[in-house]
Amino acid sequence: MPSLLPPASYKRDGMSSEAAELETKVRAMGVDARRAARALAPRRREDKDRALEAIAVELERAAPSILAANEADLAAARSRGTRGAMLDRLLLDERRVAAMAASVREIAALPDPVGEVVSRTLRPNGLRVSRVRVPLGVIAMIYESRPNVTVEASALTLKAGNAVILRGGSDAVRSNAALAEAIGCALDTVGLPRAAVQILPFTDRDAVRVLIHQSELVDLAIPRGGEALIRYVTENARVPVVQHYKGVCHLYLDDGADPALAGRIAVNAKMQRPGVCNALECLLVDERDAERLLPPVARALLDAGCELRGDERTRALVPEAKAAASDDYGREFLDAILAVRVVGGVDGAIAHVSEYGSGHTEAILTPSAESAERWRREVDAACVVVNASTRFHDGGELGLGAEIGIATSRLHWRGPMGLESLTTMKWVVEGEGQTRR
Repeated sequence: MPSLLPPASYKRDGMSSEAAELETKVRAMGVDARRAARALAPRRREDKDRALEAIAVELERAAPSILAANEADLAAARSRGTRGAMLDRLLLDERRVAAMAASVREIAALPDPVGEVVSRTLRPNGLRVSRVRVPLGVIAMIYESRPNVTVEASALTLKAGNAVILRGGSDAVRSNAALAEAIGCALDTVGLPRAAVQILPFTDRDAVRVLIHQSELVDLAIPRGGEALIRYVTENARVPVVQHYKGVCHLYLDDGADPALAGRIAVNAKMQRPGVCNALECLLVDERDAERLLPPVARALLDAGCELRGDERTRALVPEAKAAASDDYGREFLDAILAVRVVGGVDGAIAHVSEYGSGHTEAILTPSAESAERWRREVDAACVVVNASTRFHDGGELGLGAEIGIATSRLHWRGPMGLESLTTMKWVVEGEGQTRR
Protein backbone atom coordinates (compact mmCIF):
# COMPACT_ATOMS: atom_id res chain seq x y z
CA MET A 1 0.00 0.00 0.00
CA PRO A 2 1.39 3.46 -0.86
CA SER A 3 2.52 5.72 1.99
CA LEU A 4 -0.01 8.30 3.15
CA LEU A 5 2.71 10.82 3.90
CA PRO A 6 2.58 13.85 1.58
CA PRO A 7 5.72 14.57 -0.39
CA ALA A 8 7.62 17.79 0.20
CA SER A 9 6.44 19.03 -3.19
CA TYR A 10 4.40 17.83 -6.12
CA LYS A 11 6.25 19.97 -8.63
CA ARG A 12 6.66 18.17 -11.97
CA ASP A 13 8.15 19.24 -15.25
CA GLY A 14 6.16 22.15 -16.62
CA MET A 15 4.22 22.68 -13.37
CA SER A 16 4.33 26.10 -11.77
CA SER A 17 5.37 26.47 -8.16
CA GLU A 18 1.82 27.67 -7.34
CA ALA A 19 0.28 24.53 -8.84
CA ALA A 20 2.76 22.32 -7.01
CA GLU A 21 1.97 24.04 -3.72
CA LEU A 22 -1.77 23.58 -4.34
CA GLU A 23 -1.36 19.84 -5.01
CA THR A 24 0.79 19.41 -1.92
CA LYS A 25 -1.73 21.18 0.33
CA VAL A 26 -4.76 19.32 -1.04
CA ARG A 27 -3.02 15.96 -0.72
CA ALA A 28 -2.04 16.80 2.87
CA MET A 29 -5.73 17.39 3.61
CA GLY A 30 -6.52 14.01 2.08
CA VAL A 31 -3.90 12.33 4.25
CA ASP A 32 -5.37 13.94 7.36
CA ALA A 33 -8.86 12.91 6.29
CA ARG A 34 -7.77 9.30 5.73
CA ARG A 35 -6.27 9.13 9.21
CA ALA A 36 -9.40 10.67 10.69
CA ALA A 37 -11.59 8.16 8.84
CA ARG A 38 -9.58 5.27 10.25
CA ALA A 39 -9.96 6.69 13.73
CA LEU A 40 -13.72 7.18 13.30
CA ALA A 41 -14.60 3.84 11.73
CA PRO A 42 -14.45 1.73 14.93
CA ARG A 43 -16.06 4.33 17.21
CA ARG A 44 -19.26 3.40 18.95
CA ARG A 45 -22.57 5.06 18.24
CA GLU A 46 -22.43 6.79 21.62
CA ASP A 47 -19.19 8.53 20.69
CA LYS A 48 -20.54 9.77 17.37
CA ASP A 49 -23.85 10.90 18.84
CA ARG A 50 -22.03 12.80 21.58
CA ALA A 51 -20.07 14.60 18.86
CA LEU A 52 -23.27 15.46 17.00
CA GLU A 53 -24.85 16.91 20.13
CA ALA A 54 -21.70 18.98 20.67
CA ILE A 55 -22.00 20.27 17.09
CA ALA A 56 -25.63 21.26 17.63
CA VAL A 57 -24.73 23.11 20.84
CA GLU A 58 -21.80 24.89 19.18
CA LEU A 59 -23.95 25.97 16.21
CA GLU A 60 -26.39 27.58 18.63
CA ARG A 61 -23.59 29.22 20.62
CA ALA A 62 -21.80 30.50 17.52
CA ALA A 63 -24.95 31.74 15.78
CA PRO A 64 -23.97 35.45 15.98
CA SER A 65 -20.61 34.89 14.26
CA ILE A 66 -22.20 32.55 11.70
CA LEU A 67 -24.86 35.13 10.84
CA ALA A 68 -22.28 37.90 10.61
CA ALA A 69 -20.27 35.82 8.13
CA ASN A 70 -23.42 35.06 6.17
CA GLU A 71 -24.38 38.74 6.01
CA ALA A 72 -20.99 39.46 4.44
CA ASP A 73 -21.65 36.75 1.84
CA LEU A 74 -25.12 38.17 1.17
CA ALA A 75 -23.76 41.69 0.73
CA ALA A 76 -21.20 40.45 -1.76
CA ALA A 77 -23.88 38.49 -3.62
CA ARG A 78 -26.18 41.52 -3.82
CA SER A 79 -23.33 43.62 -5.19
CA ARG A 80 -22.97 41.05 -7.99
CA GLY A 81 -26.68 41.36 -8.82
CA THR A 82 -27.85 38.11 -7.20
CA ARG A 83 -31.54 38.22 -6.35
CA GLY A 84 -34.69 36.20 -5.70
CA ALA A 85 -34.48 32.47 -5.16
CA MET A 86 -30.70 32.36 -5.58
CA LEU A 87 -30.28 34.85 -2.76
CA ASP A 88 -32.70 32.83 -0.64
CA ARG A 89 -30.54 29.74 -1.14
CA LEU A 90 -27.60 31.61 0.39
CA LEU A 91 -29.49 33.22 3.27
CA LEU A 92 -29.04 32.15 6.87
CA ASP A 93 -31.08 33.62 9.71
CA GLU A 94 -31.72 32.67 13.32
CA ARG A 95 -34.49 30.30 12.28
CA ARG A 96 -32.32 28.50 9.73
CA VAL A 97 -29.38 28.18 12.11
CA ALA A 98 -31.75 26.71 14.71
CA ALA A 99 -33.08 24.35 12.04
CA MET A 100 -29.53 23.22 11.24
CA ALA A 101 -28.89 22.46 14.91
CA ALA A 102 -32.20 20.57 15.06
CA SER A 103 -31.29 18.56 11.96
CA VAL A 104 -28.00 17.52 13.59
CA ARG A 105 -29.90 16.28 16.63
CA GLU A 106 -32.31 14.42 14.36
CA ILE A 107 -29.35 12.68 12.71
CA ALA A 108 -28.01 11.73 16.14
CA ALA A 109 -31.37 10.12 16.93
CA LEU A 110 -31.30 7.95 13.80
CA PRO A 111 -30.11 4.34 13.99
CA ASP A 112 -26.41 3.89 13.31
CA PRO A 113 -26.03 2.01 10.03
CA VAL A 114 -22.45 0.95 10.79
CA GLY A 115 -22.32 -2.67 11.93
CA GLU A 116 -25.81 -3.51 10.67
CA VAL A 117 -25.96 -7.12 9.49
CA VAL A 118 -27.69 -6.94 6.11
CA SER A 119 -27.76 -10.68 5.51
CA ARG A 120 -26.65 -13.83 7.30
CA THR A 121 -26.43 -17.36 5.90
CA LEU A 122 -25.14 -20.74 7.09
CA ARG A 123 -23.23 -22.66 4.44
CA PRO A 124 -23.44 -26.49 4.16
CA ASN A 125 -19.85 -26.72 5.41
CA GLY A 126 -20.77 -24.87 8.60
CA LEU A 127 -19.36 -21.45 7.66
CA ARG A 128 -21.41 -18.51 8.92
CA VAL A 129 -21.41 -15.81 6.22
CA SER A 130 -22.65 -12.28 6.86
CA ARG A 131 -22.75 -8.97 5.02
CA VAL A 132 -22.16 -6.02 7.34
CA ARG A 133 -22.37 -2.26 6.75
CA VAL A 134 -19.11 -0.34 7.18
CA PRO A 135 -18.11 3.29 6.50
CA LEU A 136 -17.09 4.34 3.00
CA GLY A 137 -13.99 6.19 4.25
CA VAL A 138 -13.21 9.67 2.88
CA ILE A 139 -15.87 11.61 0.97
CA ALA A 140 -15.31 14.72 -1.14
CA MET A 141 -18.46 16.85 -1.07
CA ILE A 142 -18.48 19.58 -3.74
CA TYR A 143 -21.50 21.86 -3.77
CA GLU A 144 -22.80 25.35 -4.54
CA SER A 145 -24.61 27.89 -2.38
CA ARG A 146 -26.96 26.66 0.41
CA PRO A 147 -24.54 26.74 3.38
CA ASN A 148 -26.79 24.40 5.35
CA VAL A 149 -25.29 21.63 3.19
CA THR A 150 -22.03 22.16 5.09
CA VAL A 151 -23.70 21.13 8.34
CA GLU A 152 -25.88 18.33 6.99
CA ALA A 153 -23.05 16.74 5.00
CA SER A 154 -20.73 16.92 8.00
CA ALA A 155 -23.25 15.42 10.40
CA LEU A 156 -24.29 12.60 8.07
CA THR A 157 -20.77 11.58 7.12
CA LEU A 158 -19.68 11.69 10.76
CA LYS A 159 -22.61 9.56 11.92
CA ALA A 160 -21.76 6.98 9.24
CA GLY A 161 -18.14 6.90 10.43
CA ASN A 162 -16.61 8.79 7.49
CA ALA A 163 -14.37 11.80 7.10
CA VAL A 164 -15.39 14.53 4.65
CA ILE A 165 -13.59 17.24 2.69
CA LEU A 166 -16.05 19.98 1.79
CA ARG A 167 -15.78 22.46 -1.02
CA GLY A 168 -18.70 24.89 -1.07
CA GLY A 169 -19.45 27.64 -3.54
CA SER A 170 -17.43 30.84 -3.60
CA ASP A 171 -20.59 32.84 -2.82
CA ALA A 172 -20.85 31.16 0.62
CA VAL A 173 -17.16 31.02 1.47
CA ARG A 174 -17.44 33.06 4.69
CA SER A 175 -20.56 31.25 5.90
CA ASN A 176 -19.04 27.84 5.26
CA ALA A 177 -15.82 28.76 7.04
CA ALA A 178 -17.77 29.90 10.11
CA LEU A 179 -19.85 26.73 10.12
CA ALA A 180 -16.77 24.53 9.72
CA GLU A 181 -15.06 26.35 12.59
CA ALA A 182 -18.04 25.63 14.84
CA ILE A 183 -17.99 21.96 13.84
CA GLY A 184 -14.24 21.73 14.41
CA CYS A 185 -14.54 23.25 17.89
CA ALA A 186 -17.24 20.71 18.75
CA LEU A 187 -15.09 17.80 17.59
CA ASP A 188 -12.23 19.09 19.74
CA THR A 189 -14.44 19.12 22.83
CA VAL A 190 -15.33 15.42 22.49
CA GLY A 191 -11.89 14.21 21.49
CA LEU A 192 -12.62 13.30 17.89
CA PRO A 193 -10.20 14.33 15.12
CA ARG A 194 -10.90 17.80 13.74
CA ALA A 195 -9.71 16.52 10.34
CA ALA A 196 -12.91 14.46 10.14
CA VAL A 197 -14.52 17.62 8.71
CA GLN A 198 -12.36 19.89 6.57
CA ILE A 199 -13.19 22.79 4.26
CA LEU A 200 -11.11 23.08 1.12
CA PRO A 201 -9.71 26.63 1.50
CA PHE A 202 -9.54 27.27 -2.24
CA THR A 203 -12.42 28.44 -4.43
CA ASP A 204 -10.94 27.84 -7.88
CA ARG A 205 -11.70 24.78 -10.00
CA ASP A 206 -8.04 23.65 -9.98
CA ALA A 207 -8.39 22.75 -6.30
CA VAL A 208 -11.45 20.64 -7.09
CA ARG A 209 -9.55 18.87 -9.88
CA VAL A 210 -6.65 18.08 -7.55
CA LEU A 211 -9.02 16.78 -4.87
CA ILE A 212 -10.92 14.43 -7.18
CA HIS A 213 -7.64 13.07 -8.55
CA GLN A 214 -6.68 11.65 -5.10
CA SER A 215 -7.79 8.10 -5.89
CA GLU A 216 -5.74 6.56 -3.06
CA LEU A 217 -7.17 8.97 -0.47
CA VAL A 218 -10.72 9.86 -1.54
CA ASP A 219 -13.28 7.05 -1.77
CA LEU A 220 -16.26 8.92 -3.23
CA ALA A 221 -16.96 12.33 -4.75
CA ILE A 222 -20.43 13.83 -4.46
CA PRO A 223 -21.02 16.92 -6.61
CA ARG A 224 -24.19 18.85 -5.87
CA GLY A 225 -25.05 21.97 -7.82
CA GLY A 226 -25.47 23.28 -11.34
CA GLU A 227 -24.93 21.41 -14.58
CA ALA A 228 -21.47 22.91 -15.16
CA LEU A 229 -20.23 21.74 -11.75
CA ILE A 230 -21.62 18.22 -12.16
CA ARG A 231 -20.13 17.91 -15.61
CA TYR A 232 -16.73 19.18 -14.47
CA VAL A 233 -16.49 16.73 -11.58
CA THR A 234 -17.77 13.78 -13.61
CA GLU A 235 -15.38 14.40 -16.51
CA ASN A 236 -12.30 15.07 -14.37
CA ALA A 237 -12.64 12.67 -11.44
CA ARG A 238 -10.36 9.71 -10.87
CA VAL A 239 -12.52 8.58 -7.97
CA PRO A 240 -16.09 7.20 -8.06
CA VAL A 241 -18.76 9.89 -8.46
CA VAL A 242 -22.41 9.95 -7.41
CA GLN A 243 -24.09 12.68 -9.45
CA HIS A 244 -26.58 15.08 -7.92
CA TYR A 245 -27.73 16.45 -11.23
CA LYS A 246 -30.17 19.27 -11.85
CA GLY A 247 -33.82 18.86 -10.90
CA VAL A 248 -35.95 19.35 -14.00
CA CYS A 249 -39.14 18.13 -12.31
CA HIS A 250 -42.49 17.74 -14.10
CA LEU A 251 -46.12 17.56 -13.04
CA TYR A 252 -48.54 16.03 -15.55
CA LEU A 253 -52.27 16.80 -15.21
CA ASP A 254 -54.17 13.86 -16.65
CA ASP A 255 -57.63 13.87 -18.19
CA GLY A 256 -60.25 14.18 -15.42
CA ALA A 257 -57.94 15.61 -12.76
CA ASP A 258 -59.50 17.87 -10.11
CA PRO A 259 -58.57 21.47 -11.09
CA ALA A 260 -58.69 22.79 -7.53
CA LEU A 261 -56.38 20.01 -6.33
CA ALA A 262 -54.16 20.53 -9.38
CA GLY A 263 -53.81 24.22 -8.52
CA ARG A 264 -52.85 23.50 -4.90
CA ILE A 265 -50.28 20.88 -5.88
CA ALA A 266 -48.77 22.98 -8.68
CA VAL A 267 -48.44 26.07 -6.48
CA ASN A 268 -46.88 24.05 -3.68
CA ALA A 269 -44.48 22.23 -6.00
CA LYS A 270 -43.35 25.44 -7.74
CA MET A 271 -43.70 28.27 -5.25
CA GLN A 272 -43.07 26.90 -1.76
CA ARG A 273 -39.30 27.09 -2.42
CA PRO A 274 -38.58 27.79 -6.10
CA GLY A 275 -34.81 27.52 -5.68
CA VAL A 276 -34.55 23.87 -4.59
CA CYS A 277 -33.91 20.83 -6.75
CA ASN A 278 -37.32 19.18 -6.16
CA ALA A 279 -39.27 22.30 -7.15
CA LEU A 280 -41.52 22.00 -10.19
CA GLU A 281 -39.99 23.31 -13.43
CA CYS A 282 -42.52 22.21 -16.07
CA LEU A 283 -46.29 21.66 -16.05
CA LEU A 284 -47.76 19.25 -18.61
CA VAL A 285 -51.51 19.14 -19.34
CA ASP A 286 -53.52 16.56 -21.28
CA GLU A 287 -54.83 18.14 -24.49
CA ARG A 288 -58.22 16.44 -24.07
CA ASP A 289 -58.90 18.34 -20.83
CA ALA A 290 -56.65 21.39 -21.15
CA GLU A 291 -59.53 23.83 -21.68
CA ARG A 292 -61.04 22.86 -18.30
CA LEU A 293 -57.81 22.30 -16.35
CA LEU A 294 -55.26 24.83 -17.50
CA PRO A 295 -56.95 28.23 -16.96
CA PRO A 296 -57.73 27.76 -13.23
CA VAL A 297 -54.35 26.13 -12.50
CA ALA A 298 -52.55 28.89 -14.39
CA ARG A 299 -54.54 31.52 -12.49
CA ALA A 300 -53.49 29.99 -9.15
CA LEU A 301 -49.84 30.06 -10.24
CA LEU A 302 -50.04 33.62 -11.59
CA ASP A 303 -51.72 34.85 -8.42
CA ALA A 304 -48.87 33.26 -6.43
CA GLY A 305 -46.38 35.35 -8.41
CA CYS A 306 -45.20 32.73 -10.90
CA GLU A 307 -44.24 33.66 -14.47
CA LEU A 308 -45.56 31.17 -17.04
CA ARG A 309 -43.88 30.33 -20.35
CA GLY A 310 -46.03 28.19 -22.60
CA ASP A 311 -46.44 26.66 -26.02
CA GLU A 312 -48.99 27.96 -28.55
CA ARG A 313 -51.93 26.01 -27.08
CA THR A 314 -51.07 27.17 -23.56
CA ARG A 315 -50.96 30.81 -24.64
CA ALA A 316 -54.33 30.48 -26.37
CA LEU A 317 -55.85 29.30 -23.09
CA VAL A 318 -53.77 31.55 -20.80
CA PRO A 319 -53.15 34.94 -22.47
CA GLU A 320 -50.89 36.06 -19.60
CA ALA A 321 -48.38 33.32 -20.40
CA LYS A 322 -45.24 34.32 -22.28
CA ALA A 323 -44.04 32.38 -25.31
CA ALA A 324 -41.72 29.55 -24.26
CA ALA A 325 -38.28 29.53 -25.86
CA SER A 326 -36.97 26.24 -27.20
CA ASP A 327 -34.61 25.84 -24.24
CA ASP A 328 -37.27 26.55 -21.61
CA TYR A 329 -38.22 22.86 -21.74
CA GLY A 330 -35.55 20.91 -19.90
CA ARG A 331 -34.41 24.01 -18.03
CA GLU A 332 -33.93 24.25 -14.28
CA PHE A 333 -35.12 27.79 -13.56
CA LEU A 334 -34.61 27.73 -9.76
CA ASP A 335 -36.88 30.76 -9.75
CA ALA A 336 -40.58 31.69 -9.88
CA ILE A 337 -40.76 30.73 -13.55
CA LEU A 338 -42.57 27.68 -14.92
CA ALA A 339 -42.61 26.15 -18.38
CA VAL A 340 -46.04 24.85 -19.49
CA ARG A 341 -46.93 22.53 -22.35
CA VAL A 342 -50.10 20.82 -23.58
CA VAL A 343 -49.36 17.19 -24.50
CA GLY A 344 -51.12 14.21 -26.04
CA GLY A 345 -52.19 12.28 -22.97
CA VAL A 346 -50.02 9.95 -20.89
CA ASP A 347 -48.04 8.91 -23.96
CA GLY A 348 -47.19 12.53 -24.74
CA ALA A 349 -46.30 13.29 -21.13
CA ILE A 350 -44.00 10.28 -20.81
CA ALA A 351 -42.35 11.16 -24.13
CA HIS A 352 -41.77 14.74 -22.97
CA VAL A 353 -40.31 13.59 -19.63
CA SER A 354 -38.06 11.10 -21.41
CA GLU A 355 -36.67 13.86 -23.62
CA TYR A 356 -36.41 16.74 -21.15
CA GLY A 357 -36.36 15.25 -17.64
CA SER A 358 -33.17 15.01 -15.57
CA GLY A 359 -34.09 11.79 -13.76
CA HIS A 360 -34.93 13.60 -10.52
CA THR A 361 -38.68 13.76 -9.70
CA GLU A 362 -41.69 13.23 -11.98
CA ALA A 363 -45.29 13.58 -10.77
CA ILE A 364 -48.73 12.80 -12.16
CA LEU A 365 -52.15 13.96 -10.96
CA THR A 366 -54.76 11.53 -12.18
CA PRO A 367 -58.02 9.83 -11.15
CA SER A 368 -57.10 6.87 -13.37
CA ALA A 369 -55.51 3.79 -11.79
CA GLU A 370 -54.30 2.75 -15.26
CA SER A 371 -52.55 6.10 -15.87
CA ALA A 372 -51.00 5.99 -12.40
CA GLU A 373 -49.67 2.48 -12.99
CA ARG A 374 -48.20 3.46 -16.35
CA TRP A 375 -46.48 6.42 -14.69
CA ARG A 376 -45.00 4.24 -11.96
CA ARG A 377 -43.85 1.61 -14.45
CA GLU A 378 -42.67 3.63 -17.45
CA VAL A 379 -41.22 6.89 -16.10
CA ASP A 380 -37.49 6.66 -15.40
CA ALA A 381 -36.53 8.88 -12.47
CA ALA A 382 -35.07 8.66 -8.99
CA CYS A 383 -38.60 9.30 -7.68
CA VAL A 384 -42.02 9.09 -9.30
CA VAL A 385 -44.96 10.69 -7.49
CA VAL A 386 -48.66 9.96 -7.89
CA ASN A 387 -51.20 12.57 -6.80
CA ALA A 388 -48.86 14.64 -4.62
CA SER A 389 -46.30 17.44 -4.82
CA THR A 390 -42.76 16.93 -6.15
CA ARG A 391 -41.54 18.58 -2.94
CA PHE A 392 -41.98 15.29 -1.08
CA HIS A 393 -38.86 13.87 -2.76
CA ASP A 394 -36.75 14.77 0.23
CA GLY A 395 -34.88 12.66 2.77
CA GLY A 396 -36.77 14.03 5.76
CA GLU A 397 -40.18 13.69 4.09
CA LEU A 398 -39.42 10.10 3.08
CA GLY A 399 -38.40 9.12 6.60
CA LEU A 400 -34.62 9.08 6.09
CA GLY A 401 -33.86 12.09 8.27
CA ALA A 402 -31.49 14.65 6.79
CA GLU A 403 -29.90 13.96 3.42
CA ILE A 404 -26.60 14.79 1.77
CA GLY A 405 -28.45 15.40 -1.50
CA ILE A 406 -30.58 13.61 -4.08
CA ALA A 407 -28.60 11.40 -6.42
CA THR A 408 -29.78 11.13 -10.02
CA SER A 409 -27.13 8.63 -11.14
CA ARG A 410 -27.69 4.89 -10.82
CA LEU A 411 -24.50 3.77 -9.06
CA HIS A 412 -23.99 3.37 -6.20
CA TRP A 413 -27.13 5.19 -5.07
CA ARG A 414 -30.25 6.84 -6.45
CA GLY A 415 -32.56 9.28 -4.68
CA PRO A 416 -32.05 10.87 -1.24
CA MET A 417 -28.62 10.05 0.19
CA GLY A 418 -29.11 9.44 3.89
CA LEU A 419 -26.95 7.48 6.30
CA GLU A 420 -27.31 4.12 4.58
CA SER A 421 -25.97 5.53 1.30
CA LEU A 422 -22.75 6.60 3.05
CA THR A 423 -21.78 3.03 3.88
CA THR A 424 -20.50 0.07 1.92
CA MET A 425 -20.50 -3.67 2.65
CA LYS A 426 -17.99 -6.00 4.22
CA TRP A 427 -18.23 -9.79 4.09
CA VAL A 428 -17.63 -11.56 7.41
CA VAL A 429 -16.89 -15.29 7.28
CA GLU A 430 -16.77 -17.23 10.57
CA GLY A 431 -15.75 -20.83 10.83
CA GLU A 432 -14.40 -23.53 13.12
CA GLY A 433 -11.30 -24.59 11.24
CA GLN A 434 -12.83 -25.34 7.84
CA THR A 435 -10.51 -25.56 4.84
CA ARG A 436 -11.46 -25.46 1.18
CA ARG A 437 -11.29 -28.66 -0.85
